[in-house]
Order: sequence, then C-alpha cells, then structure tokens
Amino acid sequence: MTGQDTQYDILGIGNAITDILARTDATFLQGQGLTPGSMTLIDVDRANALEAALKPEQVMGGGSAANTCVVAAQFGARVAYLGKVSRDDAGLKFTQDLRDNGVQFPSAPLNTQVFDNLPTARCVVMVTPDGQRTMATYLGACTCFTPDDVLPDMIAASSIIYLEGYLFDPPHAQEAFRRAAALAHKNGRQVALSLSDPFCVGRHRDAFLDLVKNHVDILFANEDEICALYETENFDTAARRTLQDTTFAALTRSGLGSVVVHDGQLTTVAPVPTQVVDTTGAGDAYAAGFLAGLTSGRSLPECGRLASVAASEIISHYGARPLSNLWEEMGF
Repeated sequence: MTGQDTQYDILGIGNAITDILARTDATFLQGQGLTPGSMTLIDVDRANALEAALKPEQVMGGGSAANTCVVAAQFGARVAYLGKVSRDDAGLKFTQDLRDNGVQFPSAPLNTQVFDNLPTARCVVMVTPDGQRTMATYLGACTCFTPDDVLPDMIAASSIIYLEGYLFDPPHAQEAFRRAAALAHKNGRQVALSLSDPFCVGRHRDAFLDLVKNHVDILFANEDEICALYETENFDTAARRTLQDTTFAALTRSGLGSVVVHDGQLTTVAPVPTQVVDTTGAGDAYAAGFLAGLTSGRSLPECGRLASVAASEIISHYGARPLSNLWEEMGF
C-alpha cells in the first residue's frame, strides 16, 4: 500500500490534548484514587488540583493520535490530523506544534460562543519510577468533536484513516467514527483503530466490537486492551478471537514484543531492547512506525521492525515525542 493516489498517507482523528508530565510514586497515585497505568477522566477543578500537587517537568502537544501522526511524519509519511481545540493559548500551541512537526491540521477551532468557552483539553501524565504512566484527562474542547468535524475531502485524500479509541468517550464521537469509516470505505480507503486503554474498552465494549468486526481494517491494541475487548485474562485466547474478527491487527506485549495478525496467520515481532524510563506514547509510536512502513510499501516484518524501533525510542526518555532521528535508529 503506497498511497500514490492520495495526498496523505495517514489521517489521524483523536483527542487534541496538551500533555503535562510529572514524576510521582505509587503512594501519590493511591492517595488520589488513581489506578496505576490507567487513564481516568476528570473535571477541570481536579486537573488544576493535580497540577498544583505535582511538579510538572514538561508541557507539550499530546493526544494519542496526534503523537502517532508526529512520529509517522518523522518516518517520512505524509500526515494530517483532525481534532478539536479551543481558541486559547493551549489550542494555539497545540496547532503550532503539529505544524512544526510536519502534520497538516485543518480542523476549525471551537466556536466558544456556542460551547461556553471550554478550554483546550489537557492530560496530567504521572510517571512512576518503573516507567509506568498514569493519566488523568480533562477533555474540555474535545467533547465538542462531532460528525461535522469529519471533513470528507480529508478522508478522500488519505490512504489510511487512523482512529483513536480515547475519542470514544465524548458524546458525539462514536457517530463521528462511523461517519469517518463510511466515508473512508466509500472512497476506497482503509480504517485503522487503536483501542487506546483497557478501561476505555470496558466502557464501550459492545461499540468497539461492532467497529472491529464491521468497520475497521487494521486494529492496534496492547495486551491489556485486547484482553479487555474479549473479556479474558489470556492473551492467546484474545489473539485467537482477533483472528476470527479481523484480517489485520498488531498486538503489542511490552517486553515480549508484538504479534501481527494478517490473513489468518500470527507473526511474532521481537522488541528492541532499551532502558524503560517512561512508557507514555509507546503504543502511539508503535502504530506510527507500522503505518508509515505499510503506506510506503514495506513488508510486514519491516513494518514491525519500524514499529518496534519507534516504541523503543519513545520509552527511553520522558515524553511521547522522539528525541532522536528515527531513521538513524533504523541504521539508514
């Protein structure tokens, strides 16, 4: 799949979020009633309280699909993104961050006269000494992403439409996803979905299953997410169910690497060893490497290698954006 007949290789659709990263420990998480490794939705008052209780080390553009888009662009993919920000400082910074990283961002900002001045979303990312990240997210303007924000001309111009599972939580998002998938298939494009978070899967399991079975061409999930989707604690069982419901999936297993499901076959991809500092964005980077490889016509083993290198680079430092040249990491 080379995408020669399209303007973009990948069009990401997701929650447009500013990430606020801080180091903490398990005691703090327990005191806040947060489950380690999970994503919890919070209101703006709690977001302010968490930021005040921590010592933020980095503030940067974020959001799962946006992270994927930035990493894919670094691999040379032609990338665009749809998401909803407000007309505030954070929204301006988010927009500029994407454009500085080579990602087109045609989405109109929130009409604050209609939506009560909701601010741009932000996510407090708390990283414990084991590298695990726990996220508390205030969705803000993201909750106003509707089917009208799915731009038909952008769908038609993109080889793969990449949907972020986190976006399922806002009220109109599921309808927007189905509109995106319908437009994609009408134009002969493919739809990829990242399940994003096991708790998000649990909240919308039936809707996700419908998407996977009927609307998605390429599925991305980690071990916890795919097990949550099929209500099992056994990865092998979940992988076999994936074989029944999809023709193409990439399932990540942290230190065990990943498993690619394609045309009824399971292929194991080895991880790239590294020192784990912060797992924020590992799955986003994996999807970016895989899709960048796929849209440039590389073989599945090469796509898996690109994905593993990208994930390895991301977890070797704080933050969900690359600090080194990923092509050099590949030895090119």
